[in-house]
Amino acid sequence: MFQIGDNIVYPMHGAGIINAIEEKEISGEKQQYYVIKMFISNMQVMIPTVKILSSNIRPVTDIMALKHIIHIFQHGESGQLLPWKQRYKMNTDKIKTGKIQEGAEVVRDLMRMKKEKALNTSEKKMLDHAHEFLMSELRLIEGITENQIESFC
Repeated sequence: MFQIGDNIVYPMHGAGIINAIEEKEISGEKQQYYVIKMFISNMQVMIPTVKILSSNIRPVTDIMALKHIIHIFQHGESGQLLPWKQRYKMNTDKIKTGKIQEGAEVVRDLMRMKKEKALNTSEKKMLDHAHEFLMSELRLIEGITENQIESFC
């Protein structure tokens, strides 16, 4: 599915690049693994090739999809005001999907809330991480402009 050199997005970790596909023997069983270098944490992740679909790893979004996401980010409606624990769970679930639109919605909603009142410590961390994941992917989209990246700040 993926090739060496492909840029990918790994939910809860951000963007990375496939550096290698290696065969490893673990517990007497040989499997092929994608070796992924994550840009944010500078760590290396190995995922069995047979589990790549269930891991929600996906290719980096293209410029055409980005225009729709920018529109949603700037003009989309924020969700209803939920108690913070429910909101935190809902936002965590959105980030776990690995979808750029879901991550952008989390960033948008938390940034809007932050303008109205101070976020609690957990939501501040979530905003920082979600924004970092989003930015790590945006920087890899071919044809993206600096103005488009800044629209998410």
